Amino acid sequence: MEAKKRLSNPNSGLNGELQVPGDKSISHRSIMFGSVAEGKTVIHNFLMGEDCLSTISCFRKLGVEIDVTEDKVIVYGKGWDQLTEPAEILDVGNSGTTTRLIMGILAGRPFHSVLIGDSSIAKRPMKRVTEPLMQFGTKIDGRSEGNFTPLSIRGGNLQGIHYSLPVASAQVKSALILAGLQAEGMTEIVELQQTRNHTEKMIVEFGGTIEKHGDIIKVKGGQVLKGTDVYVPGDISSAAFFMVAAAIVPDSRVLLKNVGLNETRIGIVEVMKKMGVSIEIVEHSKEGEPIGDILVQSSNLSGIEIGGDLIPSLIDEIPIIALLATQASGKTIIKDAEELKVKETNRIDAIVKELGKLGARIHGTDDGMIIEGKTSLHGGEVHSWGDHRIGMTLAVASLLTDSDVYLEGAEAVKVSYPNFFEHIHQLHTK
Repeated sequence: MEAKKRLSNPNSGLNGELQVPGDKSISHRSIMFGSVAEGKTVIHNFLMGEDCLSTISCFRKLGVEIDVTEDKVIVYGKGWDQLTEPAEILDVGNSGTTTRLIMGILAGRPFHSVLIGDSSIAKRPMKRVTEPLMQFGTKIDGRSEGNFTPLSIRGGNLQGIHYSLPVASAQVKSALILAGLQAEGMTEIVELQQTRNHTEKMIVEFGGTIEKHGDIIKVKGGQVLKGTDVYVPGDISSAAFFMVAAAIVPDSRVLLKNVGLNETRIGIVEVMKKMGVSIEIVEHSKEGEPIGDILVQSSNLSGIEIGGDLIPSLIDEIPIIALLATQASGKTIIKDAEELKVKETNRIDAIVKELGKLGARIHGTDDGMIIEGKTSLHGGEVHSWGDHRIGMTLAVASLLTDSDVYLEGAEAVKVSYPNFFEHIHQLHTK
């Protein structure tokens, strides 16, 4: 365990430009699709965070050759049928994306594999994936009737299914799509709320086909995918911390370059605009994954209500939005966000408790939280709960406090943003 990290308010604005790390969701998927495609896949701007490295490790154990260099990752795919039974347990580390998506791939492979992760993964619900995968015909066992890791999977001989998603989860949807690509016949997935669509876009990038009619996604089994070049845009979930920091720290102006602007991920932009943030976006490309630059400046903010269909497009940004709300005049209500309870930790409890330690007027509800602003924050001792997004939110909060913040568990940020603290320092030394 690392010592508590001391975070001091430099009492100056944030100024300059940054290139945030590659998108975590897209990095995971690029390894997975490259591994089951035929031919070489070259991935540029891959996120070298711990979660994505767990995905690489798992696919190497499944017999895939993957080279990691300073500026790219090369995956030598040989198709679905060349994945081999792993001699070792597949350790997903702290990565829920790795766990749930790889299950969709393993479900169709005619061999036995076992998944395990860290103590956080061991608490995260997996039955939302294992139950529909068993409807395809695969055999899965695990603790609490397949709800928790370790999970044992004996795959193969899948039949397409029709399934209505009971929760708005891109991870569950993606696992079922990956199983459907291997199943006999057509698989239909009904998505009542749209979630991030990186998997659907990537199928097309790798030469496959997928249809969407209203809220129904159709994927045909037996597809052969072809290796390709993938450029991973900057992760908007990582950019969000600096977007909020620039908005709430006086005398700030920050330009974030080459950020992914996928239409299913930009709820944070809509919320910031509604709260009164000065934010400008310049798109460079709309093909495949849209990419652009985001400029944010210090702003006067007002509280709003956030809920409904907007929540899936900003679910990972809610901790930092809660901090944003502490600096807005009036009340901000976040609702319909029950999914926060089953992330890396219970993010409702975590953010309410930890921001509260710094003087925020915030309390949790069954499906979200209520924040009263505008609030002056003070120093104190806080904990990341082992969750990268909680840790980064508390680090941004320290830019506003009247005395030092001591953050326990700061190492958690390495999951998605290995050079996060260096980037904060960089913007203060411009």
